[in-house]
Amino acid sequence: MKHRGRHRRRRRGAALRAVLTGTALALTAAATLISASQAKVAEDPGALQPLTSPADTGRLRLEEHLVPARALNRLSAAMGRPVGVDTVLASADHAMREGSDCPSTDRASLPVAPAATRAYCWDPADTASAWRPTSVTTSGDADDGGVWGTHRVLLTGWTHSTSTGRPAERGLARIAFTNADDPDHLVYRWVLLVVPVRDGRDYRALASGVSGMVWYRNKLLVTTTTGSSDALYVYNLDRIQRTTVDGAAIGRVVGGWSADGYRYVLPSIGSYRFPSGRCGPAGPPCPGALSLDRGTTPDSLVAAEWTAADSDGHARLWRYAFSTDPARGGLLATDSAGQADAVEAYRTRMAGIRGVLSYRRPGAQHSSWYVGRLTDTRNGHGSMWRQDDEGAKAAHCDTGAWQRCWARAAGSLSYWQGTGAVWSLSDRMLFSVPRAALDRSLR
Repeated sequence: MKHRGRHRRRRRGAALRAVLTGTALALTAAATLISASQAKVAEDPGALQPLTSPADTGRLRLEEHLVPARALNRLSAAMGRPVGVDTVLASADHAMREGSDCPSTDRASLPVAPAATRAYCWDPADTASAWRPTSVTTSGDADDGGVWGTHRVLLTGWTHSTSTGRPAERGLARIAFTNADDPDHLVYRWVLLVVPVRDGRDYRALASGVSGMVWYRNKLLVTTTTGSSDALYVYNLDRIQRTTVDGAAIGRVVGGWSADGYRYVLPSIGSYRFPSGRCGPAGPPCPGALSLDRGTTPDSLVAAEWTAADSDGHARLWRYAFSTDPARGGLLATDSAGQADAVEAYRTRMAGIRGVLSYRRPGAQHSSWYVGRLTDTRNGHGSMWRQDDEGAKAAHCDTGAWQRCWARAAGSLSYWQGTGAVWSLSDRMLFSVPRAALDRSLR
């Protein structure tokens, strides 16, 4: 997709920055910041440990497997001409509510410190089901101008429970395409993630937990189910397809194409796999959280290992470079064998990471890693840490659990560089905080 209107977008940059960051909403109890000396030492993960040995870095290697162009073209020829993001947004049929209009139980899941400046809750019909939001990325990731086509866009990944709900839905993944042009009136449309099969003659649903997601150029990279040899699936947002039959089946049916009632499907164009086998404690790390770092050269994909919140295992943090080849826009940089190696990797004494960012502050020699961590107790707030190779700092608040100031059941993190806002998810809300406020809270 051509990046249209870049100069117009930059003229509007200051206005967009003011609108999207706003002033802090009075959505949570006032946070009283306290000194870091009151923090529980046992929870401090300390400094990051660089991983440089071939035994450590070799496990992070990925192998690229792209769907043949003939298969993708066969599918689009059968289903009809693909559509883009603008078409999906034009048919948005769900509305979000602003934070002040959301139930108190939803607002209680927001961070205590720093406070959200923008917050939204979903259509109640969506949160009343067995679907749960887990990941977020934005048009600020996709394009440095922050606008895709003519719109500011938020994408949120949802995963269905594997044990409850209709059997046909269990474990599936879908994306909410949200029009964020008017911050006071967000509307969205669902798109089901699918995988081409039979050389493009059919498709199946992607049965995977989308805990991390990054939109870069016209590609969308999403995490896969833990314990799989597939680390990431790749989607092309210029290849969204319309379904033609409103039925419960997913795939080709008599009379056309069905997707369990969804109007649109997004077929994958490939995947990245661990050649060393399935991810897990004894093998390569299962990617749990993803984000984009525009502060590296070239831009890079940041990942954090999926571990349980009550696990004793230490998670790994690492990054891959994106390709600079114009013909491979949005794909990872690979060698002649089609393999992508991590360009930086660390181990942290932390478990339960569900959000990760890497950002180099002005004047700093190295990047800081921001990690959102689940609590190891039910229904409690998580914690937010900033780590580097010298130590770690956490957001603190007067909650009785000084470091547990972040969102409940927190999801992934996405930094919209043009606005200075960090977007994330709680178990009930979509919200943003200024990165500057996040830094001020980390002591």
